[in-house]
Amino acid sequence: MHNKMRFWENVSGYLFILPALVIMSIFVFWPVGYSFYLSFFNWDYAHLKNPSFIGLQNYIQLFELNTPPPYSFLKALVFDGFYISVTFLALFSIYILIEWLKSKKFRILEEIYVLITVLSLAFFDKILSALNAIPYIVLIFLGLAAGLVVFRKSRFISRMAGHLFTLFLISGAIYLTLRFAFPSNYGIYQWLDAVKESSDFIKSIWNTAYYVILYVPADIILALLVALLLNRLKLFKAILRTSYFMPFVTSIVAISLVWQWLYNDQYGLINYLLSLIGISPIAWLKSDVWTIPTIAIMSVWKTIGYNAIIFLAGLQSIDRSYYEAADIDGATTSQKLWYITWPLLSPMTFFVLIVSVIGAFKVFTEVYVLYQAVPGPYNNSGLTIVYYIFQTFYTNQQMGLASAAAYILFAIILVFTLIQFRVGQKRVEYL
Repeated sequence: MHNKMRFWENVSGYLFILPALVIMSIFVFWPVGYSFYLSFFNWDYAHLKNPSFIGLQNYIQLFELNTPPPYSFLKALVFDGFYISVTFLALFSIYILIEWLKSKKFRILEEIYVLITVLSLAFFDKILSALNAIPYIVLIFLGLAAGLVVFRKSRFISRMAGHLFTLFLISGAIYLTLRFAFPSNYGIYQWLDAVKESSDFIKSIWNTAYYVILYVPADIILALLVALLLNRLKLFKAILRTSYFMPFVTSIVAISLVWQWLYNDQYGLINYLLSLIGISPIAWLKSDVWTIPTIAIMSVWKTIGYNAIIFLAGLQSIDRSYYEAADIDGATTSQKLWYITWPLLSPMTFFVLIVSVIGAFKVFTEVYVLYQAVPGPYNNSGLTIVYYIFQTFYTNQQMGLASAAAYILFAIILVFTLIQFRVGQKRVEYL
């Protein structure tokens, strides 16, 4: 009798959700499944009525190069290996020098690290402007991050990790100085640059990854700072929350039109403010170098309020007893932020990170509106994966190829999401 009642309860439950399942099957499950099916067919404007099965040819075509790179990746790795090895050798020498000075009772104050940081930043900026090598920052940062993960138990890494920003700037300055002093046409970045210029889809992956790296960390850090500020304010808190949240609910078309005026290189507000501090005008919307940073800046401004509200909710849910105990122990503000606030905000950070990464990989509207229905000023500098899918499907009418590109994007997002969930299981602390 009990099993019979449970059976009819299950049947009743499925009958309740049956209308939703039918609607989702028609408008979600069927299109998704059919698009995956089409990704294995040659279906375009010339084969509308008789698409032919071609297997994985669409996926292979996405990664085909119009012209092969001038040299192999192994050769690029060997040449860049010299610069990277010398860079880390120089960092290790700096560490040995600091330890020797400490052993001789010299005082190594925090101001020394600050001075090194400022000098490295100034020198780094000059080399960067000379070489026009913004993507090198990304490569160096990824290399340092990988090194910290692999060698996190090393005494050298653990001691230097406390000054990661200084470490990053010093290593970047050394690396670019070596490339400037000993120039070479062979390198990983040059190889990647040649590859991405030979395939529109690979270039769309490059541009999207560049956008994700610029947008996600900046958005999370600034949103956290805004949330900390709002949490400390006593007056006009509701007004400020609303003002920060307004861009998120405003139409992206309206936002893009406003930012077109802000980015204008002749009478834009941003260039006017830069001119007040002696910086010459920047061709934000006309330079391929600034295309992805331009989109990232606007996107951060749009979404920072949404993420700040999530962080603010997390901050207000933290029990005050933790801070009271820290005050009794004599903890400083920075120690409370690092050892109490940040760990207890890990669930919100995890959620914001997941949503931000997925949203960043799907960037499209900002590019389409900001650059008036073209992927960047020229040379496809703003071509993202979703824009490539849109262009392939609607402009070129290659529906099978566009479906294959869409599932490549799905695979990329899935991999990153699984990695974040795996890391989140170990790092996220729930109250």
